[in-house]
Amino acid sequence: MSGDDSEDGPPATDADLTHTDESGEAQMVDVGDKPDTARRAVARGTIRLRPETVAAVRNNEVEKGDVLATARVGAIQAVKHTWETIPMCHQIPITNVDTEFEFAEDVIELSVAVETTGKTGCEMEALEGVTTGLNVVWDMVKSAEKDGDGNYPDTGIESVEVVEKTKREL
Repeated sequence: MSGDDSEDGPPATDADLTHTDESGEAQMVDVGDKPDTARRAVARGTIRLRPETVAAVRNNEVEKGDVLATARVGAIQAVKHTWETIPMCHQIPITNVDTEFEFAEDVIELSVAVETTGKTGCEMEALEGVTTGLNVVWDMVKSAEKDGDGNYPDTGIESVEVVEKTKREL
């Protein structure tokens, strides 16, 4: 979660866990004494679709409207509201969000880069941006993806991961 930089050092032990107190109660990590640093995280994920649906998205021919523009807005909104959906996640000042879509025959990949200057990282924000952006794509194309029984046998969100995380002193 944002605020836990244990991944910057050795693996955490039970004694190092910071999201619970001595009695096992959940708590937010105190980052007040940490110095402000410039931070960047990039996450990516894919949505698997029928090839004709991918072509319709690429050519902006989906009935509901501009899928990519709507997914970008959804991704950015999710980044900005991550602290409201992930327990114990700090509200951080987002200084930049970039979204990028890439196409293959039956896949759309979304990458979300998030930048902040503060006391804690932004990888959860990048992950939230990717998952929400891909969910928006699914929502906008679901009528084209449904089979005769109303299911989605060719549709899936996959491989959501953090692919870059950097921190530099100011």
